[in-house]
Amino acid sequence: MTKLSIIIPVYNGALSIAELVAQLHATLPTLADSFEIIIVEDDGKDNSWAVITTIAAHYPASVRAIKMSRNYGQHNALLCGLRASSGEIIVTMDDDLQHPPDQIKLLLDKLAEGFDVVYGRPQNEQHGVLRDMASQVTKWVLQNAMGAETAGSISAFRAFRRHVIHAFDAYTGPTVNLDVLLTWGTTRFAAVPVRHEPRTLGKSNYTFRKLIAHSLNMVTGFSTMPLRLASLLGFVMTIFGLLVLVYVIGRYMIEGGSVPGFPFLASVIAIFSGAQLFTIGIIGEYLSRMYLRSMGRPAYVVRHELNKPEADGIQSES
Repeated sequence: MTKLSIIIPVYNGALSIAELVAQLHATLPTLADSFEIIIVEDDGKDNSWAVITTIAAHYPASVRAIKMSRNYGQHNALLCGLRASSGEIIVTMDDDLQHPPDQIKLLLDKLAEGFDVVYGRPQNEQHGVLRDMASQVTKWVLQNAMGAETAGSISAFRAFRRHVIHAFDAYTGPTVNLDVLLTWGTTRFAAVPVRHEPRTLGKSNYTFRKLIAHSLNMVTGFSTMPLRLASLLGFVMTIFGLLVLVYVIGRYMIEGGSVPGFPFLASVIAIFSGAQLFTIGIIGEYLSRMYLRSMGRPAYVVRHELNKPEADGIQSES
């Protein structure tokens, strides 16, 4: 058995994080020779950091706590935890007790079959209709934009090998999507069905709107698919324009008169104007991404850290 690193991003998770850590300490000794639990508190609005401080004091040898300087987002917090970890196998999970620690063994068993990344696919989703719909949109975007065959099974409950994260060691952009970054390092993905508990404490921080925004950030931040879509749209509009031209000239030559009607002309202009504005909007989105990256904004900054090893590469706030 090898060392496990469990990474838990926390945002308003004061009610559940202590119970989750307790369950992990009951389960992990049976799965690995050694383990570490890295809790990354993403500057939430409740007293999560106070609770996490108590947990870190109770488990000084196995729990490492990191507090972000502001709210950067779940995937940025995960990236911070990854770069602070030292285990050969890394497991990520939510803080809301919906990912049972006893299901980690299923991920590790599948990983042992030769895969590099294994997702825990919920047997039954325990979210609302809108949340489930938004999750499916996110998975569809990832599957079509990134070409990952297992994208339809992605979840925040993952296990992967350490060598995979070396593919994005140099990544410094402010927009982070861990699932996309994992595709930079391997094609050996798998998914296993796992038990997914209903949420009994607190409420989800991912709304339908946030998940849709996350999908858009993902597809424009890590894929050229929208640009290809814009090119295809331009090609289709060009063909349409040529067909209209052939129709106008043909009618003039056959009937001896031009095509009557202002509505026809206005409709054609509106179609082409809409296509142009749509394409310009896509290009503008990419330019904004380039601008944000050129500013050198970090993916995260750490404000506080507890039980920190003597040497690591985390960027901290002075």
